[in-house]
Amino acid sequence: MESVALALAVLVGAYLLGGIPTAYVVGKLVFKTDIREYGSGNVGATNAYRVLGMWPGVTVVVLDMAKGFAAVAVAAWVSPESWEDWLMVGAALAVVAGHTYTPFLGFAGGKGIATGAGAVLRLTPWSVALLAPVFFGVVLTTRIVSLGSLAIAVLYPVTVLLLYADRPATTVFAFLAAPLVIWRHRGNIGRIFSGEERRISLHWRGVQRTKRESEDA
Repeated sequence: MESVALALAVLVGAYLLGGIPTAYVVGKLVFKTDIREYGSGNVGATNAYRVLGMWPGVTVVVLDMAKGFAAVAVAAWVSPESWEDWLMVGAALAVVAGHTYTPFLGFAGGKGIATGAGAVLRLTPWSVALLAPVFFGVVLTTRIVSLGSLAIAVLYPVTVLLLYADRPATTVFAFLAAPLVIWRHRGNIGRIFSGEERRISLHWRGVQRTKRESEDA
Protein backbone atom coordinates (compact mmCIF):
# COMPACT_ATOMS: atom_id res chain seq x y z
CA MET A 1 0.00 0.00 0.00
CA GLU A 2 2.85 2.37 0.76
CA SER A 3 4.25 1.82 -2.74
CA VAL A 4 0.87 2.55 -4.31
CA ALA A 5 0.48 5.70 -2.22
CA LEU A 6 3.98 6.81 -3.21
CA ALA A 7 3.29 6.25 -6.90
CA LEU A 8 0.00 8.14 -6.73
CA ALA A 9 1.65 11.03 -4.88
CA VAL A 10 4.38 11.25 -7.53
CA LEU A 11 1.89 11.14 -10.41
CA VAL A 12 -0.47 13.71 -8.90
CA GLY A 13 2.46 15.94 -7.97
CA ALA A 14 3.87 15.68 -11.50
CA TYR A 15 0.49 16.55 -13.01
CA LEU A 16 0.05 19.59 -10.78
CA LEU A 17 3.64 20.70 -11.41
CA GLY A 18 3.09 20.41 -15.15
CA GLY A 19 -0.14 22.34 -14.78
CA ILE A 20 1.63 25.50 -13.63
CA PRO A 21 1.03 27.73 -16.68
CA THR A 22 4.43 29.42 -16.84
CA ALA A 23 3.70 31.48 -19.95
CA TYR A 24 0.52 32.80 -18.38
CA VAL A 25 2.29 33.53 -15.07
CA VAL A 26 5.20 35.35 -16.75
CA GLY A 27 2.81 37.38 -18.89
CA LYS A 28 0.60 38.34 -15.96
CA LEU A 29 3.24 39.01 -13.32
CA VAL A 30 5.84 40.77 -15.44
CA PHE A 31 3.90 42.31 -18.33
CA LYS A 32 0.36 42.54 -16.89
CA THR A 33 -0.72 40.72 -20.05
CA ASP A 34 -2.94 37.68 -20.43
CA ILE A 35 -1.31 35.97 -23.43
CA ARG A 36 -4.48 33.95 -23.98
CA GLU A 37 -5.99 37.13 -25.40
CA TYR A 38 -3.23 37.75 -27.95
CA GLY A 39 -1.55 36.07 -30.88
CA SER A 40 -2.61 32.43 -31.05
CA GLY A 41 -4.05 32.46 -27.53
CA ASN A 42 -1.88 29.48 -26.65
CA VAL A 43 -0.16 29.43 -23.24
CA GLY A 44 3.10 28.08 -24.61
CA ALA A 45 6.58 29.33 -25.31
CA THR A 46 6.01 30.21 -28.97
CA ASN A 47 3.09 32.48 -28.21
CA ALA A 48 4.99 33.96 -25.25
CA TYR A 49 7.84 34.76 -27.63
CA ARG A 50 5.54 36.36 -30.18
CA VAL A 51 3.50 38.34 -27.68
CA LEU A 52 6.07 39.21 -25.02
CA GLY A 53 9.42 39.01 -26.79
CA MET A 54 12.65 37.04 -26.95
CA TRP A 55 13.71 36.82 -23.31
CA PRO A 56 10.25 36.13 -21.90
CA GLY A 57 9.92 33.36 -24.49
CA VAL A 58 13.29 31.89 -23.54
CA THR A 59 12.35 32.14 -19.85
CA VAL A 60 9.14 30.22 -20.47
CA VAL A 61 11.04 27.50 -22.37
CA VAL A 62 13.52 27.10 -19.51
CA LEU A 63 10.78 27.00 -16.87
CA ASP A 64 8.68 24.53 -18.84
CA MET A 65 11.67 22.27 -19.38
CA ALA A 66 12.49 22.51 -15.68
CA LYS A 67 8.99 21.26 -14.83
CA GLY A 68 9.45 18.17 -16.96
CA PHE A 69 12.97 17.45 -15.74
CA ALA A 70 12.04 17.93 -12.08
CA ALA A 71 9.01 15.64 -12.25
CA VAL A 72 11.03 12.74 -13.67
CA ALA A 73 14.01 13.42 -11.40
CA VAL A 74 11.83 13.28 -8.28
CA ALA A 75 10.26 10.03 -9.50
CA ALA A 76 13.71 8.53 -9.99
CA TRP A 77 14.80 9.74 -6.57
CA VAL A 78 11.92 8.32 -4.51
CA SER A 79 11.09 5.11 -6.37
CA PRO A 80 12.52 1.65 -5.62
CA GLU A 81 14.98 0.48 -8.26
CA SER A 82 12.72 -2.40 -9.31
CA TRP A 83 10.10 -0.07 -10.83
CA GLU A 84 12.07 3.15 -11.18
CA ASP A 85 11.72 3.31 -14.98
CA TRP A 86 7.96 2.84 -14.86
CA LEU A 87 7.43 5.55 -12.26
CA MET A 88 9.70 7.89 -14.23
CA VAL A 89 7.61 7.22 -17.33
CA GLY A 90 4.40 7.79 -15.40
CA ALA A 91 5.74 11.08 -14.06
CA ALA A 92 6.82 12.14 -17.55
CA LEU A 93 3.36 11.46 -18.97
CA ALA A 94 1.70 13.15 -16.01
CA VAL A 95 3.77 16.32 -16.20
CA VAL A 96 3.15 16.65 -19.95
CA ALA A 97 -0.56 16.02 -19.42
CA GLY A 98 -0.60 18.69 -16.72
CA HIS A 99 1.00 21.19 -19.07
CA THR A 100 -1.31 20.45 -22.00
CA TYR A 101 -4.46 20.21 -19.86
CA THR A 102 -3.71 22.47 -16.93
CA PRO A 103 -6.33 22.40 -14.15
CA PHE A 104 -5.46 26.01 -13.35
CA LEU A 105 -6.75 27.38 -16.67
CA GLY A 106 -9.81 25.29 -17.32
CA PHE A 107 -7.81 22.33 -18.67
CA ALA A 108 -6.52 24.30 -21.67
CA GLY A 109 -2.76 24.50 -21.86
CA GLY A 110 0.24 24.47 -24.17
CA LYS A 111 1.42 21.85 -26.64
CA GLY A 112 3.83 20.16 -24.23
CA ILE A 113 7.00 20.31 -26.32
CA ALA A 114 9.27 22.15 -23.84
CA THR A 115 7.89 20.28 -20.83
CA GLY A 116 8.22 17.00 -22.69
CA ALA A 117 11.77 17.89 -23.68
CA GLY A 118 12.67 18.46 -20.04
CA ALA A 119 11.18 15.10 -19.08
CA VAL A 120 13.00 13.37 -21.94
CA LEU A 121 16.26 15.04 -20.93
CA ARG A 122 16.10 13.10 -17.65
CA LEU A 123 14.43 9.96 -18.98
CA THR A 124 16.30 9.32 -22.24
CA PRO A 125 19.05 11.97 -22.44
CA TRP A 126 20.88 10.55 -25.47
CA SER A 127 17.76 10.94 -27.59
CA VAL A 128 17.89 14.68 -26.91
CA ALA A 129 21.40 14.80 -28.36
CA LEU A 130 20.01 13.37 -31.60
CA LEU A 131 16.73 15.25 -31.75
CA ALA A 132 17.82 18.76 -30.74
CA PRO A 133 19.77 19.34 -34.00
CA VAL A 134 16.75 18.07 -35.95
CA PHE A 135 14.41 20.48 -34.20
CA PHE A 136 16.64 23.52 -34.61
CA GLY A 137 17.54 22.55 -38.17
CA VAL A 138 13.89 22.34 -39.20
CA VAL A 139 12.92 25.55 -37.39
CA LEU A 140 15.86 27.56 -38.73
CA THR A 141 15.23 26.28 -42.26
CA THR A 142 11.47 26.68 -42.38
CA ARG A 143 10.90 29.16 -39.51
CA ILE A 144 7.92 26.98 -38.50
CA VAL A 145 8.14 25.90 -34.86
CA SER A 146 5.29 23.42 -35.11
CA LEU A 147 7.02 21.60 -37.97
CA GLY A 148 10.14 21.17 -35.84
CA SER A 149 7.99 19.89 -32.98
CA LEU A 150 6.24 17.39 -35.23
CA ALA A 151 9.55 16.20 -36.67
CA ILE A 152 10.97 15.29 -33.27
CA ALA A 153 7.66 13.76 -32.16
CA VAL A 154 7.80 11.38 -35.12
CA LEU A 155 11.49 10.59 -34.64
CA TYR A 156 11.48 10.20 -30.86
CA PRO A 157 10.13 6.61 -30.80
CA VAL A 158 12.77 5.66 -33.37
CA THR A 159 15.61 7.04 -31.24
CA VAL A 160 14.26 5.26 -28.17
CA LEU A 161 14.11 1.94 -30.02
CA LEU A 162 17.68 2.47 -31.18
CA LEU A 163 19.18 3.69 -27.92
CA TYR A 164 16.99 2.30 -25.13
CA ALA A 165 15.67 -1.01 -26.45
CA ASP A 166 16.62 -2.65 -23.14
CA ARG A 167 14.23 -0.38 -21.23
CA PRO A 168 10.63 -1.32 -22.17
CA ALA A 169 9.14 1.46 -20.05
CA THR A 170 10.80 4.14 -22.16
CA THR A 171 9.47 2.49 -25.33
CA VAL A 172 5.95 2.65 -23.91
CA PHE A 173 6.47 6.31 -23.08
CA ALA A 174 7.76 7.13 -26.56
CA PHE A 175 4.80 5.52 -28.29
CA LEU A 176 2.32 7.26 -25.99
CA ALA A 177 3.94 10.71 -25.92
CA ALA A 178 4.50 11.03 -29.68
CA PRO A 179 0.80 10.61 -30.62
CA LEU A 180 -0.18 13.07 -27.88
CA VAL A 181 2.15 15.72 -29.32
CA ILE A 182 0.90 15.06 -32.85
CA TRP A 183 -2.72 15.24 -31.69
CA ARG A 184 -2.09 18.55 -29.95
CA HIS A 185 -0.66 19.86 -33.24
CA ARG A 186 -3.52 18.64 -35.43
CA GLY A 187 -4.58 22.19 -36.26
CA ASN A 188 -1.02 23.10 -37.17
CA ILE A 189 -0.77 20.09 -39.47
CA GLY A 190 -3.73 21.30 -41.51
CA ARG A 191 -2.26 24.78 -41.82
CA ILE A 192 1.16 23.40 -42.79
CA PHE A 193 -0.37 21.46 -45.69
CA SER A 194 -2.47 24.45 -46.75
CA GLY A 195 0.54 26.80 -46.55
CA GLU A 196 -1.16 28.94 -43.90
CA GLU A 197 1.04 28.13 -40.90
CA ARG A 198 2.70 31.28 -39.58
CA ARG A 199 6.48 31.54 -39.48
CA ILE A 200 8.52 33.02 -36.68
CA SER A 201 10.83 35.99 -37.07
CA LEU A 202 13.62 37.22 -34.81
CA HIS A 203 12.53 40.03 -32.51
CA TRP A 204 13.41 41.11 -28.98
CA ARG A 205 10.07 42.62 -28.07
CA GLY A 206 6.61 41.18 -28.49
CA VAL A 207 4.97 42.00 -31.79
CA GLN A 208 1.73 40.01 -31.76
CA ARG A 209 -0.32 42.34 -29.57
CA THR A 210 -3.47 41.57 -31.52
CA LYS A 211 -6.45 39.63 -30.34
CA ARG A 212 -6.47 35.88 -30.70
CA GLU A 213 -5.82 34.39 -34.09
CA SER A 214 -5.25 30.72 -35.01
CA GLU A 215 -3.90 28.25 -32.47
CA ASP A 216 -0.13 27.86 -32.71
CA ALA A 217 2.71 25.79 -31.31
